[in-house]
Amino acid sequence: MAETTEIACSCGRTRLEVRGKPIDSVECCCSSCREAAARMQRLDGAPQVLTDHGSTPFVMYRKDRVRCLGGAAALKTFRLSPEHATKRAIATCCNTPVYLEFKGGHWLSLYGGLWPEGTMPAPTMRTMASDLPEGAVLPDDIPNAKTQNLRFFARLFGAWVAMGFRNPKTPVTGEINL
Repeated sequence: MAETTEIACSCGRTRLEVRGKPIDSVECCCSSCREAAARMQRLDGAPQVLTDHGSTPFVMYRKDRVRCLGGAAALKTFRLSPEHATKRAIATCCNTPVYLEFKGGHWLSLYGGLWPEGTMPAPTMRTMASDLPEGAVLPDDIPNAKTQNLRFFARLFGAWVAMGFRNPKTPVTGEINL
């Protein structure tokens, strides 16, 4: 049986179980992730989402390896605008960001803040560094890709192949306007 890890929102009401190894652990620097993080961080009691250098940490898991253990009713999604296909889910019990879901994606990008301190898988790269404001400086501890690179897409495609090209649905949630 694959190893499982339990992760949770700040208050512990919304709990998820992830099974096996993630597809990848990354920090995204894109404008959309930074805008969404700024909006979410303004919510009452919300945890910090952005790193000190303006990236958003995510751990990417196949949808078929993520299971909600409790608190699904508190999950509400939002889009940056009606035109944006990407949804971000928040545990409204404590305003903790939970996941980002791309329309048609077979994976969930789980926010790094769900892992207990020091247990989140270490990021292997930063993506979309070209979206950072002029003059922004990133540490050189991991690769800082200007966009999503071939390795990034190869890992996503490999996960999709392993899933038999399926795309499981996430639990239906309500919406929140941020």
